[in-house]
Amino acid sequence: MIVAIIAFGLLSRWQWQRADEERTKREAWAAQQSAPPAALADVLEDPIDWRQVIATGIYDPTSTLLVRQRPLEGRNGFWVITALDTAEGRLWVNRGWIPATSAATGVVAAPEPPVGTVTVTARTRVIDAPRDPEPTDLPAGQVSGLVPVVLGADIVDFYLEAVDTSPPDVNVQPLPAPAIDETQNISYAVQWLIFATIAIAGWFFFLRREAREDQIADAPGGA
Repeated sequence: MIVAIIAFGLLSRWQWQRADEERTKREAWAAQQSAPPAALADVLEDPIDWRQVIATGIYDPTSTLLVRQRPLEGRNGFWVITALDTAEGRLWVNRGWIPATSAATGVVAAPEPPVGTVTVTARTRVIDAPRDPEPTDLPAGQVSGLVPVVLGADIVDFYLEAVDTSPPDVNVQPLPAPAIDETQNISYAVQWLIFATIAIAGWFFFLRREAREDQIADAPGGA
């Protein structure tokens, strides 16, 4: 019982810590979205996750790839990514999402990007180096992740997640803003505390009952 109570307490504490982390993310996200979009050149030295930026360049249609297994709104699908050549260098842009319409092993035609000079309003997505090697058995034109250092680019510390494009990128669905909510973790933390309280109350209940039974057994004429 003592082990169970300690475990419930530790699990509750862990969920509170997770809630604090999610709250920090939410506050950082809100701060970034309230700031006006920055020029791409201004974020190269110190990129911040979810920072809104504006980049101008030309898409390389031959670079377009599909990132597998990216569900959206309950449907499986792909991210459509294309390299954008800008004055600051080549970087990858997650243009948006398309649904999966064939078997997982099938080749899917990637939608073409807008032609000519485009202006992309986007969110920066700072990423870490890949931990696992890229699979070698994927269908042509598909990858498992958007990792610029693996795919090749001049700017590899981050990629862009398009919010709006001029001219419009009509062949993809823009990705929604992230939903960051710590209330679920808080709910779990409270539940673990309730479990710990029940365990403590049950422990005292059974100890008291056992003591009463021992008292009755020790009394004159007791069973």
